[in-house]
Amino acid sequence: MTEPDLEVLRAVSRRVLWLSAAIVDAANRQRPNDTGVKVGGHQASSASMVDVCVALWFHELTAADRVSVKPHASPVLHAMNYLLGDLDAKHLPTLREKGGLQAYPSRSKDPDTVDFSTGSVGIGATATLWAAIAHRYVRSQFGAGEGGGGAAAGGRFVSLLGDAELDEGAIWEAVADSQVAGLGELLWVVDMNRQSLDRVVPDIQIERLQAMFSAAGWQVVTLKWGRLISALFERPGGAELRERLEAMPNEEYQRMLRADSVEIAERIMGESGSEDLQALLQSVPTAHLAAAVRDLGGHDLGLLVDTFGSIDDHRPTVVFAYTVKGRGLPTEGHPNNHSALLTEPQMRALADACGTSLSDPWAGFGDDDETAKAAAELCVRRAEALRRPPVAGAERVAVPLELGHPHRKPISTQAVLGRLLADLTRDAPDTAARVVTCSPDVASSTNLGGWINKTGVWASSERRDWFADDAERVLRWSEAQGGQHIELGIAEVNLVGLLAELGATWSRWGERLIPIATLYDPFLARALEPWSFGIYAGGQSILVGTPSGVTLSSEGGAHQSVSTPSIGLEQPGCVAWEPAFAQDLEWCFLHAMDSVGVPGGTSAYFRLSTRPVEPALARVPEDPALRERRRRQAVAGGYRLTDHDPADEQVVLVGAGAVMPEVLAAAESLAAQGVTAGVVCLTSADLVFRSFQQRGDRDAGVGSGVLDLLLPPQHPAPLVTVLDGHPHTLAFLAGARGDRIRCLGVTEFGQSSSLTDAYAHHGLDAGAVAGAALDLLGR
Repeated sequence: MTEPDLEVLRAVSRRVLWLSAAIVDAANRQRPNDTGVKVGGHQASSASMVDVCVALWFHELTAADRVSVKPHASPVLHAMNYLLGDLDAKHLPTLREKGGLQAYPSRSKDPDTVDFSTGSVGIGATATLWAAIAHRYVRSQFGAGEGGGGAAAGGRFVSLLGDAELDEGAIWEAVADSQVAGLGELLWVVDMNRQSLDRVVPDIQIERLQAMFSAAGWQVVTLKWGRLISALFERPGGAELRERLEAMPNEEYQRMLRADSVEIAERIMGESGSEDLQALLQSVPTAHLAAAVRDLGGHDLGLLVDTFGSIDDHRPTVVFAYTVKGRGLPTEGHPNNHSALLTEPQMRALADACGTSLSDPWAGFGDDDETAKAAAELCVRRAEALRRPPVAGAERVAVPLELGHPHRKPISTQAVLGRLLADLTRDAPDTAARVVTCSPDVASSTNLGGWINKTGVWASSERRDWFADDAERVLRWSEAQGGQHIELGIAEVNLVGLLAELGATWSRWGERLIPIATLYDPFLARALEPWSFGIYAGGQSILVGTPSGVTLSSEGGAHQSVSTPSIGLEQPGCVAWEPAFAQDLEWCFLHAMDSVGVPGGTSAYFRLSTRPVEPALARVPEDPALRERRRRQAVAGGYRLTDHDPADEQVVLVGAGAVMPEVLAAAESLAAQGVTAGVVCLTSADLVFRSFQQRGDRDAGVGSGVLDLLLPPQHPAPLVTVLDGHPHTLAFLAGARGDRIRCLGVTEFGQSSSLTDAYAHHGLDAGAVAGAALDLLGR
């Protein structure tokens, strides 16, 4: 790579600073707004990151690199994309407007190139780490991509994050994962502006942060001072100057930046400065000294370029780049500048300083001087260097509708999952080749053992299996590059972070994966926010929560999930499933697999159980046509288990998941008392709710009519709903026909007990279900 012309880079930096500020200004001060609601933006947070970004985009990055930009620097990303010809000027005034530039970088909603969605603090930063692993995985499975097929050669995976993001636990869960220390392609740059939203961060904590990264095997580089002030450090009194500045609390340093330039020398001297320090300060012109104390490493373009070009790529690297929040703005260093917006006079002064005009804010570089011409030429060259070929369409895989193995013995849905995956390698090898599983140290206890024995555990390099000759071993934990299971430590946030990036490889590199992760269902809530954000960011995957509910009776309240059914129903971009029977799970799971890793696809959440259930209770038709009809109903959300005329039903029992045997037993009990009860088995309350919402929609092509099949509108009857979760999950069914309803479920923490005692305690046993039906009938 050629040596940069620093003067040209500085010209580009000034223009990016201006554009990022002008994007926010246009959204707030120039766009009509009669709502009284502030539009907002982050001019100061953007300004501190400008020089780091310019050094990367306009010198260092290649087309193969992928970068996550801190949420509050999104205007900088859009400003650079505009200069590089990747964003039309019409979008620049549209920040936070419908259809315009998003508040934070969005891979799916912004009109320009965004590599990673950010906005959920800490989660966007760690995404590069999981993307690096995902990229290594697809290359090890499908080749390097030359000659067609396989993932494209990878570059660096770069995260630009604010220092306040390091307060997030998600950062440290990811940094500490054992696989990360070998990711030499990983580069994080921390914007050390030492301000958060509310305050100047007190104390000096860089040593602690450096030690934490170093202990995790990272290379740590700190850019504290630029070359201008470093030259002063070499002069007599310079060592004391450096010692004084580095001993300053963050608040004192920030206050010095806000003082008149003639006060700076006095503030540095304090009460104990030596004669040598005084002589040095007196020898430096006031303007030069004011510039020097602002000359931090994160603003020295030459130092940044040299640093990025010389990083050891054999281990992950973190660069702590010291910056000033609001650098170059009138709000520079102010403790309350986070959301501050420049006034019109301040914007005009900034335009003058940056060599542009508020009346023509989006003007490009002119040709009135050599530097401007060179800057325009640099933009053209870098645009060409960063241009990426279109991502090839991912290979289409024909996922089978079913595997065809009969389910005859009582079996839990969790065990069915293990059997399905193990059978997939034999019955549908092309589909199996695209499957990758992962878990947070619960692979064996969530029935992935058979799959792992057949496919192996993935590792970036071969590892010796010291138990290969142990005849008593049941789980063969062979780690190699060809394995298809990725094991993580006990960290559910890491699990869903990796899941999201494995689920994005089809759109990043044209390689489809079908990622499947298992975790204990009660811990879904622990991973909820990053899981949801991963779906928002475009990751398509299948998350399996198992075991679930008070059905896991002996494990006690700490492992009995209650709220997860409604969480799944409420999660955008995802279909929630809770099949009761083995055949239902097979159909629904294969259907969900077919929807993952494809344009317009969707994620899935399965809530499974360890309770063995008799398959015959499902009454799967033997006739091929009727069997296919049942399959279609199962993947649409549910089916009726009773075959009598709905007009004859006095009450309808609606169940989902592990409690279906109790629902059917209750129906038999009611029949013995002369009450005809219909039985509805839901496989997905989520899809049934969507059918409910879409009833009467004027768009004839929208929605599914499954609700009308389950609860025919012409035959109203009281409803009893039952599931091993919070009862409000199915309460919406009362609105389908205006029926009276009783919702049974779990509303309190459980305790260790037998299954029979647990169901009786929470009112999920057959007697409670039948009793609720009789209550509704007034009997």
